[in-house]
Amino acid sequence: MVNVFSHSDSNLFSLQSDVKKEIQLLKKELNAVILAHYYQESEIQDLADFVGDSLDLSRRAVSTNANVIVFAGVHFMAETAKILNPLKQVLLPDLEAGCSLADSCPAEQFKAFRQLHPDHIAITYINCSAEVKALSDIICTSSNAERIINQIPEDHPILFSPDKNLGAYLEKKTKREMLLWNGSCIVHETFSERKIIGLQIEHPESKLIAHPECEEPILRRADFVGSTSALLKYAQYSPAKKFIVATEAGILHQMQRACPDKIFIPAPPDENCACNECPHMKRNTVEKLYSCMKNRQPEIVLDSLLMERALVPIQRMLAMS
Repeated sequence: MVNVFSHSDSNLFSLQSDVKKEIQLLKKELNAVILAHYYQESEIQDLADFVGDSLDLSRRAVSTNANVIVFAGVHFMAETAKILNPLKQVLLPDLEAGCSLADSCPAEQFKAFRQLHPDHIAITYINCSAEVKALSDIICTSSNAERIINQIPEDHPILFSPDKNLGAYLEKKTKREMLLWNGSCIVHETFSERKIIGLQIEHPESKLIAHPECEEPILRRADFVGSTSALLKYAQYSPAKKFIVATEAGILHQMQRACPDKIFIPAPPDENCACNECPHMKRNTVEKLYSCMKNRQPEIVLDSLLMERALVPIQRMLAMS
């Protein structure tokens, strides 16, 4: 048998192993907690103290006793952790790790839109900036949005932002007509219905599971629609052995860990690219995680008044969840 493991590969493996050990030492030294979203690269997920979706991680951010929160996710998630912990240091491995959905809803435009509809209650998806949160009435995640909408009196009109696909899905689930902001996620809009049909023909025993940020034709074909944490639970408890997964491919790592005897197939995008991976989430690396802990930078810094205003709709979300 030919040994294809080169000396340079060995050095790289040793270097990565050393970095991971240093991260564990820094975590103790700083009394830090590492929170990671399901869409992070698998090495970061394995290093994290907690891995979850936006709602899970918001709850962890509230309950942590750590002095430093290291958020392996994107900018709006780290902002949320800072809003919930204004006196703690919150670090983000790469400050440029943004969100296409959050970018689709600039605060000034959202403010003007709200002013045009002052009678509407603004329920805003957590994938938005701190400034947009501060202009909202209630924050929600894909895990709790349906529950929150069902608690709003039927005679009270709702403005749902910024994801139009999630909003349209929730309109059908709750039978509530809502005014929708025209935003979307670049990852969840790339999935090809034609290619998914091809996979279903190739794997007729598979179940298609999809995130509600996907477009309606994908959701219509899905056997199950839910948040990332709900998709993971469905995969664990379903008797099916094979799944086509229409969400960011990072979740497959946790699915495979939880269900090693099952097969998970990432839904393909329209183009021959890695478009089913979020380029923002993947900006974070193990090396950047180490660097941010070593240097305690980049740090999330927000205006205190902004944090106070943004905290109110987040607290409403947690209370209604």
